[in-house]
Amino acid sequence: MDPETLRQWDNDHVWHPFAPMQAYRTEAAPIIEAAEGFHLTDVEGRRYLDGISSLWCNVHGHRVPEIDNAIRAQLDRVGHSTTLGLSSRPSIELAKRLVDIVPPGLTKVFYSDSGATAVEVALKLAYQYQRQRRPAAPDRSLFATVQGAYHGDTVGSVSVGSIDLFHAVYGKLLFPTLSVPSPASLRRPRGMTRQQWTEHCLTALEQVIVENHQRLAAFILEPLVQGAAGILVHPEGYLRRVRELTRAYDIPLIADEVAVGFGRTGTMFACEQEEVAPDLMCLAKGLTGGYLPLAATLATDQIYDAFLGEPHEARTFFHGHTFTGNPLGCAAALASLDLFQSCQVLANVRATEARLRERLAPLSAHPHVAEVRQKGIMVGIELVADRETLAPFPAARRTGHLVTLAARRRGVILRPLGDVVVLMPAPAMPLSLVDELLDAAIESIEEVAPGR
Repeated sequence: MDPETLRQWDNDHVWHPFAPMQAYRTEAAPIIEAAEGFHLTDVEGRRYLDGISSLWCNVHGHRVPEIDNAIRAQLDRVGHSTTLGLSSRPSIELAKRLVDIVPPGLTKVFYSDSGATAVEVALKLAYQYQRQRRPAAPDRSLFATVQGAYHGDTVGSVSVGSIDLFHAVYGKLLFPTLSVPSPASLRRPRGMTRQQWTEHCLTALEQVIVENHQRLAAFILEPLVQGAAGILVHPEGYLRRVRELTRAYDIPLIADEVAVGFGRTGTMFACEQEEVAPDLMCLAKGLTGGYLPLAATLATDQIYDAFLGEPHEARTFFHGHTFTGNPLGCAAALASLDLFQSCQVLANVRATEARLRERLAPLSAHPHVAEVRQKGIMVGIELVADRETLAPFPAARRTGHLVTLAARRRGVILRPLGDVVVLMPAPAMPLSLVDELLDAAIESIEEVAPGR
């Protein structure tokens, strides 16, 4: 099929996620046909460096022989069979591998197929757990979250999110939650230092938990980094304090590691950096190396045991997805975990983290850069019209999107969050390509918002 026909069919029939479709149909976005290593190739033969890891999920690159071969070998056995009443070798083996590497105490694995569904599972588990624990706590039906949170796009995950641009329109569909202020400090109250803002947030956190602990079913947060809010990095110790308070008041802690897991923050899982073991952990994105839709919600024995009983007692978790524990996805995940070890991926992450920090340091003085935020290999560069007042560029200018278009002309794929330019190299990307990504991003920012 020729590119022009594909473009017409795309415009006529495909509704793209998070895309203003009226504008999208005029911009001739690349139609990806092939990939190799860390590059994508479109139907017209143009080659692009994948600077956002295919929406934060690709780990080892594209067309990785070890993962390709694992999927092909599994295809020779079975592509899919249900885990409702049956099991499969790959799903069992992957569950064991995950339990061996996640924070201690997480011993049970419930599969689903995306980050949002992993969160949905965690919310329902926590809610039902409170009703079936001994003694039961039926009044515990409220969830606490961090302001600016993003946990996915299903109704439950949106309910515990609070990005108005994404979520406000669905207000009447959602269940109520409590939120605590985000400890990210760029837009703190006038006259308050960063340390004072952190102390304020910790005080507010404790107040919400103490005053509402008898009503809280669980506390959910993105450990260390709030991704879709603009790569907001939490101060050291915040996650640990959340865990101390939730444990003291017997509140299950849900760690949403969908975006931050599998090396993105510098360690395999973000919770490791503050020695936090949550009660429920949500994994997706990088779980299969970015190949196939697979997610997992891990739980402690304490949570799991509340669901045990004779069938007639109806203590069962009545939840499941058709492709839960899909063998192809599990086979890809097992191969990806092997590559983390054999290719020393986390060591590469540490080298990439240092290179990003070094190369981006000069941008901190750019007159249109409010802040360069980085945790591990997750980077957010916030662009503003005036760095002194933090006055934004006019929304109609779509400054972040203009940077995306400028990078595309340089052969690099980026995707902003509003006017926050996000860099998300794959954990296994070699430093030579990281430098190419940085060159294109810095040049594109200078083209769109000149600093000289």
